[in-house]
Amino acid sequence: MKKLISLFLSFFLVLTLYMGCERAYTTKDYDIIIYGGTSAGVSAAIQASRMDKSVLLIETTNRIGGLTTGGLGQTDIGNKQAIGGISREFYQNIKKYYENPENWIWQEIIEYRDGGQTRTEEGEDAMWTFEPSVALKVYHSMMEDERIDLVYEQHLNRETGVSKKNGTISSITMESGETYSGRIFIDATYEGDLMAAAGISYTVGRESNDQYGESLNGVQANDTSLALLGNISVNGRNHNFVHGVDPYAVKGDGSSGLLPFLDPEGPGEDGKGDLRVQAYCFRMCLTDHPENRIPFEKPEGYNELDYELLLRNYEAGYDRIPWINSSMPNKKTDTNNKDGFSTDFIGQNYDYPEASYAEREKIIERHRNYQKGLMWSLAYHKRIPEKIRKEVSRWGTCKDEFEREDGWQQQLYIREARRMIGDMVMTQKHCEGIEVVSDPVGLAAYGMDSHNVQRYITGEGFARNEGNVQAHVKGPYPISYRSIVPKEKECTNLLVPVCLSATHIAFGSIRMEPVFMVLGQSSAIAAAQSIDQACAVQQIDYESLYKILVEYKQRLK
Repeated sequence: MKKLISLFLSFFLVLTLYMGCERAYTTKDYDIIIYGGTSAGVSAAIQASRMDKSVLLIETTNRIGGLTTGGLGQTDIGNKQAIGGISREFYQNIKKYYENPENWIWQEIIEYRDGGQTRTEEGEDAMWTFEPSVALKVYHSMMEDERIDLVYEQHLNRETGVSKKNGTISSITMESGETYSGRIFIDATYEGDLMAAAGISYTVGRESNDQYGESLNGVQANDTSLALLGNISVNGRNHNFVHGVDPYAVKGDGSSGLLPFLDPEGPGEDGKGDLRVQAYCFRMCLTDHPENRIPFEKPEGYNELDYELLLRNYEAGYDRIPWINSSMPNKKTDTNNKDGFSTDFIGQNYDYPEASYAEREKIIERHRNYQKGLMWSLAYHKRIPEKIRKEVSRWGTCKDEFEREDGWQQQLYIREARRMIGDMVMTQKHCEGIEVVSDPVGLAAYGMDSHNVQRYITGEGFARNEGNVQAHVKGPYPISYRSIVPKEKECTNLLVPVCLSATHIAFGSIRMEPVFMVLGQSSAIAAAQSIDQACAVQQIDYESLYKILVEYKQRLK
């Protein structure tokens, strides 16, 4: 019997080793691995497939598309003619979807008109406003015929998960233990986690104006000085409080302590850099259709003091609804921040870019609860003017958009996190056309846009927001290839189309979803060329790259 057991154990051991060898042998290597299923990641994956490269797309959640499928249906572009390639193809497919009357569930086609900043002109081949769920359908339909391996809910092991030797990444390992090997890697996350884990130089926060010879970076507390620059649109009240809003727990009593979310150390010296990050929020998809509406509810743990500045702002004379409520198809909206106290959770995201996954989830939940409480307050709090309550209470989240029972999405609007520091740093001078790069891989056209960064107390003793900048650009301007690749000494097979090399204020112009799609596609084309030429991504022949970009309908001039 002992001999029989011994033989069985020996056989089992051999079989186990054999199967282990088989698993190692059949583990698939990829030409291109994309970490982050954002709009940039999806675009890169589609392009890699079209160039006959094996491609893996890794998404950290259960939903691809990032903000494009997460509520940002009011597309921020600037000049729409700057958008080409897969990015324009996406918006063309949006138009095709809505041309089918069967896809209008909650209203007729003839009833819809975009009330926001991206009006679709008659005869235009694309449509720039959409429901989040439709964006998701379009992305999946665009990926159907491609050879893309897609995995969900995998997070990079940010401590030891990047296998790198002599400046080249060979594989990345997830927290689950899954390991993926590849030749070229693309970090398409909003946070830049792969970039950072690979040891690439980056920054968080605002540079001083002195560092790159800018005027719109760093602390921007002096509204008068901004207006004197001549190219600043302060958007009426510059996303700020009306004059005279008391910041203290007991009005007029500085010894009573500050109300929540005020920074006692702010604002700092104008133009100086800091580690503060512009505010995040959820781009809410709301509806006023009774059959599809989930009324706003008071969140668990609601604290009225969190909204005391909102209430005092109204009592000091504010008389509007603090939102930009842009119409989307099927009686829905893309609802965004506006004025002094709105959906932006100012000053509560500084730790997010470098936080652990668990801490990020806590930050996201705090943002969601803050915004839930805000909407409930606007809809039902007795200190809000009746006309405001009457209008806001007509709205609610949508039953048919996101998987959560409360109708809220998972995707937080990460306006800015890490930014790579490469050999080329895009700056305000590039946005304004003072300097022009010689190696474009896409165009940006939106104004330099920073949301507020902090909430502080003025010398007069009133509440004030700081950090809002909205500066025009003269027209579309090129984005450098060198701004989406790290320094060659740091890594030779990584591209970074989202957390690219740009200053805070330049990133505020580039950071638009259509542009991220453009840069994602260009990254995949460059990755394929690096493979074909057997060279570092920094060493590919740009003239050849330019020709391929144009062939795939990227707009570079």
